[in-house]
Amino acid sequence: MEAAQENGVNMSEEPINSQPSGLSKNAQKKQLKQQRYEARKAEKKARMKEEKKREAERKRKEWEEKLTNVSQEEQLKLIESRKSLRRERMAKRSQERENKIRRLNKAKEEGQNIVIDLEFSHLMTATEIHSLVQQIMYSYAVNGKCASPGHLWLTGCKGELESQLQRLPGFDKWIIEKENRPYIEALEEQKENLVYLTADSENVLDDLDPKKFYIVGGLVDRNRWKGITMKKAQEQGIQTAKLPIGNYLKMSSSQVLTVNQVIEIILKFLEARDWKASFFQVIPQRKRCETDLEEQQGEEEDCKEKDNESERKKQCIEVASDS
Repeated sequence: MEAAQENGVNMSEEPINSQPSGLSKNAQKKQLKQQRYEARKAEKKARMKEEKKREAERKRKEWEEKLTNVSQEEQLKLIESRKSLRRERMAKRSQERENKIRRLNKAKEEGQNIVIDLEFSHLMTATEIHSLVQQIMYSYAVNGKCASPGHLWLTGCKGELESQLQRLPGFDKWIIEKENRPYIEALEEQKENLVYLTADSENVLDDLDPKKFYIVGGLVDRNRWKGITMKKAQEQGIQTAKLPIGNYLKMSSSQVLTVNQVIEIILKFLEARDWKASFFQVIPQRKRCETDLEEQQGEEEDCKEKDNESERKKQCIEVASDS
């Protein structure tokens, strides 16, 4: 399923008033709107960074004052207690990392295979590639936190996209399959089990087959390339399917989701075997119609739209970096 551009725009590369040639006026307006959002997001990030710095300084001074107001014996006790807590946190983190590695290695043998098709990088701008890289990083982090993760594949990974992925902290240690070859070559012996997930398919996915390799199209700004993944799958003679979104909720626009949203929905379903719950947990409120929002208001109070969604992504990205 194609990915809609959500984040990761580098404002230094594309100023707000730039308008790439070849885009319609409507597409240019959408891009300018997205760039303005990215500019506001960058400003907010800078403010949060400054606030974090001030908070760290406040805690440092508070700690120093606390040591100043006690005897030397009490100082030693406080310092040792602090060191002990730090050791406990590090041991817990180390154990969590080991458990994650075990889960991901087990998924290589018996987990659901999920392929991210990266053969569309030549159709994307540098900022769109950056956005896709962020989505891949988030997908890997979310997968690593699952009790029963899937096994991720990156196919057709080369060029600028590969270079940006290689620059991610710890990417060389990711427990995934990294293939420069297209999936149709890398998984030639599994061709009958390949299923391309695309919103243009007429086949609705009722369940997930553990033998299948579900392919997610790594394409940002799908509006420029409508139907491209469906056409590709048909030309290759492989199966297609779409998530049963329409059976459970109404979308305010198209049913196109980002790469990480599609993968997270699949992972949620693997855990609960409940499509409706998976959709409502992952699909942002802004993409749903009013009737669906009212139905889920009680369950969705903890979702505060983009800010909370961004914070969740930030936490997961930190997990990916730690690996």
